[in-house]
Amino acid sequence: MRWHEGFFMKIDVVMLTKNSEYILRRCLSSIYRNIPVNNLIVVDGFSKDNTVKILEEFNEKYGNLRLIRDGGTRARAREIGIKNVETEWFMFVDSDVVLCRGWFDKARKHIGSGVGAVWGVNMDIVPNFRSRVFYKLALHVAKESFKIRGGLHDTLILRDAVKGIKIPPYLHIFEDAYVIKWIRNRGYRVRICEDAYCLHYKPPENWYWRAAVSVAKAEVKCGLAYSGLYRYALYYPFFSAYWLIYNFQRIKNNVQSS
Repeated sequence: MRWHEGFFMKIDVVMLTKNSEYILRRCLSSIYRNIPVNNLIVVDGFSKDNTVKILEEFNEKYGNLRLIRDGGTRARAREIGIKNVETEWFMFVDSDVVLCRGWFDKARKHIGSGVGAVWGVNMDIVPNFRSRVFYKLALHVAKESFKIRGGLHDTLILRDAVKGIKIPPYLHIFEDAYVIKWIRNRGYRVRICEDAYCLHYKPPENWYWRAAVSVAKAEVKCGLAYSGLYRYALYYPFFSAYWLIYNFQRIKNNVQSS
C-alpha cells in the first residue's frame, strides 16, 4: 500500500503493551479516530491485567488487530512489530498516549523526498495540574530533547528507512533512540510536526520516587551505548519537576482531606 497522488492509503500501526489497561481504551480510540489503520499490530509482554481483554474488544469492533505475545525486551518487541509491517509507511504509537484530533492529516503534510520519519510532539501530563506556562515550556523541552534522544511516542515511519534494522536486544529503554539514530544514519531526515501531538499519561506507579530513580538508573545504563546522549541528562532537572509537582499536590491534597 503506497503513497499515490498526494494521499495515503491505510497504514499499519505498531504498539507495545504490558499491563497497559489504565489508559489503553482512550489510546486505541484515538488511534482509530485519527489514523487510517490497515492493521494494528500489538506486541504484548504477557500482560496480567485486562490489557488483552481490551485489545480483543477492539478487534471485535474493527477486525484488524493482530496480537503477538513476546516476553523479551522492548528492543525485541520493536523488531517484531517492524517485521510484521506490510505497508509502505507505518506508525509507532505508545500504549500510554492519546493522539490529538487529526493527527495523521497533520503529520502527512511533512512527508517528502528523503524523509524517513515524522515525529509528533509528546506532552507529558501531570495528573490534576494545569498551567499554560509550564506546559508551554514542556513543549519546548520535548522538542529539544527529541533532537538529542529521539523518541517513538507517536511517529510515522517509512518502512524502507528501518529495513534490516537490528536493535541491540538489551535495550529495554533507549530502543526508540536507536531507531531514530538508525534512520538518520541511513541518510533520511526526521521531521518534527509541532501541530500533531500526543498526550502522554505515565502509569500511576511511575509517579513515585522509587520508580523515578529506577528509570533514571536504567536510562544512564542504557545511555552508555550512545555517544552524545548524555547531553539528554541536561534536561533531567526539568523532568524531575514533574515528580515534584505531582508529589507536592498529592501531599497538599492529603493534608486538606485530613
